[in-house]
Amino acid sequence: MSTQIPKGFRLAVAEAAFKKAGRNDLALALSDFPAASAGVFTTNLFKAAPVLVGRGLLDERRFARAVLINSGQANACTGPEGIARCKESLALTASALGLEAADILPASTGVIGVQINLEAFAGAVPKLAQNLGKAGIEDFAAAIMTTDAFPKFCAERLDFSGKKVLLAGVAKGAGMICPNMATMLSAVFCDAEVRADDWRAMFKRTVDRSFNRVTVDDDTSTNDTLYGLANGASGAKVEGNALHKLEEALVRVLEDLAYKLVQDGEGATKVMHIRVRGAVSREDAEAAARTVGRSQLVKTAMYGRDANWGRVICALGRSGADFIPEEVSFSLCGVTLFKDGQPTDTNFDALLKDALEKRDLALDISLGGGPGEYLLLASDLGHEYVSLNADYRS
Repeated sequence: MSTQIPKGFRLAVAEAAFKKAGRNDLALALSDFPAASAGVFTTNLFKAAPVLVGRGLLDERRFARAVLINSGQANACTGPEGIARCKESLALTASALGLEAADILPASTGVIGVQINLEAFAGAVPKLAQNLGKAGIEDFAAAIMTTDAFPKFCAERLDFSGKKVLLAGVAKGAGMICPNMATMLSAVFCDAEVRADDWRAMFKRTVDRSFNRVTVDDDTSTNDTLYGLANGASGAKVEGNALHKLEEALVRVLEDLAYKLVQDGEGATKVMHIRVRGAVSREDAEAAARTVGRSQLVKTAMYGRDANWGRVICALGRSGADFIPEEVSFSLCGVTLFKDGQPTDTNFDALLKDALEKRDLALDISLGGGPGEYLLLASDLGHEYVSLNADYRS
């Protein structure tokens, strides 16, 4: 997997046994050079200690050297002691790597209310330092997992005037997924040289086109964090008109990771691609799409492979979007079930039998002839979601 790591970055993973032994649960990405840094964080008012610390570091500095992520302990709702422990974990890591603590951006995931175990952290840091450069992108992604069924990572290659640039992204998340400004945990590493202000502006724009357009269970975490580091090691300086090309590549990376979050939703078997067109405004289109995507009746119908169009129409009617009911149409997997405010005569159960067995389901909604449109990815809702979350702390 080393070919997927951008130039000038080295990765490491280690086992600290924060929650249980037998797996790596600490991951580090180190840039050999100061890297332009970006971060986007949860808007949940209960922000975890690493969110507060990371946001403070980005406010103070435009560059960073590393991203440090642990799973198993969220360090959220832990008060001043949680912040102190987060900073101490950075100091321990920095000392082992010959860095300053302020060079390292932190993120954590796991059970809310649990303080970081500094004794376990201190025991794992030497292993992390020894393993530097030995881990691949998949190893990093696996180390930050909690209830995830598989590690989430992807890469995008670009060419700028003959100089090759690589973007590599990782993410974790399966439950508590309805990002508001970022996702559960994610990081993107890039070997292009980009002005810090340009890099940060990209992330603010691109999360709205990717992570903010997915939902699993309509919960926004206390720990949602997205980091980005661009270190210039490729020798490609990206500026001016070339910034658009890099930004579009970043969108593709984040969209890929966002899709994987929904695909891996706890207990999920389907990814609903809910596209609303013809709304009076983009805001109305988004309201309609989100109401359909968060509807438990719609989600359970898709889980049951039931083409129950009435659940979708009912959700639209309470969405708050402005439309004329007689102008509404709805198609599922290309089959029109509802047109001009009425059901069609289509024998949809027969036509959709095979289509509803697939993972990806297209829900296409037309609200009329307006310019507003929106696309949301949402998971279905099955028995396993309840089982996983009922037993989460045990």
